[in-house]
Amino acid sequence: MPKPFRPRALALTATAVLLCSLAAGCGDDTRDGDLTAQKLEWTDCPAPSQAEGGGSAPSPLPDGDPWQCATMKAPRDWDEPDGDTIGIALIRAGADGDKSRRIGSLIFNFGGPGGSGVTTLPAFGEDYAALRTRYDLVSFDPRGVGRSAPVRCENDQQLDAYFQQDMTPDDSAERTALVDSTKKFNGACEKNSEEILPHVRTTDAARDMDLMRQVLGDDKLHYFGISYGTELGGVYAHLFPKNVGRAVFDAVVDPTQTPEQSSLGQAGGFQRALDNFAEDCTSKVEDCPVGDTAQEVKDRIAELLDELDHKPIPGIFPRELTQTAATNGIAQSLYSQDFWQYLTEGLEEAYAGNGRILMLLSDAMNGRSENGEYSNITAANISINCSDDKPRYSVADVQRELPRFRAASGVFGDFLAWSMLSCTDWAVPGAADHPDVSAPGAAPILVVGNTGDPATPYEGARKMVAALGEGVGVELTYRGQGHGAYDSKNKCVQAAVNGYLLDGKVPAAGTVCS
Repeated sequence: MPKPFRPRALALTATAVLLCSLAAGCGDDTRDGDLTAQKLEWTDCPAPSQAEGGGSAPSPLPDGDPWQCATMKAPRDWDEPDGDTIGIALIRAGADGDKSRRIGSLIFNFGGPGGSGVTTLPAFGEDYAALRTRYDLVSFDPRGVGRSAPVRCENDQQLDAYFQQDMTPDDSAERTALVDSTKKFNGACEKNSEEILPHVRTTDAARDMDLMRQVLGDDKLHYFGISYGTELGGVYAHLFPKNVGRAVFDAVVDPTQTPEQSSLGQAGGFQRALDNFAEDCTSKVEDCPVGDTAQEVKDRIAELLDELDHKPIPGIFPRELTQTAATNGIAQSLYSQDFWQYLTEGLEEAYAGNGRILMLLSDAMNGRSENGEYSNITAANISINCSDDKPRYSVADVQRELPRFRAASGVFGDFLAWSMLSCTDWAVPGAADHPDVSAPGAAPILVVGNTGDPATPYEGARKMVAALGEGVGVELTYRGQGHGAYDSKNKCVQAAVNGYLLDGKVPAAGTVCS
């Protein structure tokens, strides 16, 4: 289910902000021979397209080697594999260790859904440098994303209005406006992306990954999936259990939940992260600038959001910081403990009548660059989720469930409850209530859950292990904060993950890292 708080990929985008140009788009070329035999033409990577988020071409790797990019042909419709093809954009950093010890390619998906792997991998490649000693590090823009036949919905000006709207309606007029806005957005997706829209399900992306495995010359798929990437990896394991090599799932999606259950779980997860932020701020030696006690911090945040609902404050001219933008910005800051300082500064500014920092955080969440251009992450996120998820919710459904959402989070509950309307008028039927990730016979998959994860609550890791099946999922727990565990740089987590991916050493099930 699409949510305002999309896992992982947008948090990475925000980090980069804060510290079809679509040559591979939908094609009309027909398949020429066996696609598994295609030869990729690797060249120095260009600057990211607008759909990927814009910016400069990736800087050279620490050893001076350039990042290399290529385009892989894949069937647009996997039910008609001999029909028209689309281009799947790839990026790689070749293994820099002893070539005789090279294992193969390690494919990354950083989440979203809708995040561009082509832009994310080089932005955070140093975090995975140890893995490059035995692997080519590879990522890609999944179909519908970035340079890979991107879904197009509304234009930049329309998106500015879309993200400024009141997404937590208080009366019938506001509810009507939200429903009408959702219909308008979904209609634009259907109009502007008619050819690709039916073909962006997670099962389609999983089939693309198996083609990728073959084109890259690997007998097995070695994989590192983060957030939504764990769902994609689980679906791959279900479809191709015998092709699973060494795989790690980090920041784990609960594959057993309906969209409603997932949204409710996120409400609790973000509230828990906000509680942890408040406790941390008020426990420091110096005074917490946004409250004297943890409860006061949370009360003041709730009061700010209530005030913004009635009277926005200046944000980034000419836009104002609305309740929606502020809630989005606060959620973005909870993806990593490293962001908490920005939340503190943003709240201080907002209390003084300046919404700039919270607006910047919200823009990062939504894929908006400083020049006012948007990536296609929102369009792709909603398109993939609505194609995957069968349930369609009504205003009456949301109103019935609001008490449970508000009990889970006074700050985020309404926001996440109303987000369930996103797929109501979607043009493509959803595939299932939840993904099937059962993978009997697959190689061990290391499943890493973080007890303080706001976006993919910790409980999902155990559910993923059970759903993968006996002898497949191996659970590792990280007692930490933020979305994901490996990039926390916790030595215990990294030693376990590296030990498996590099040397095939499966840690004991139930291992706990603090």
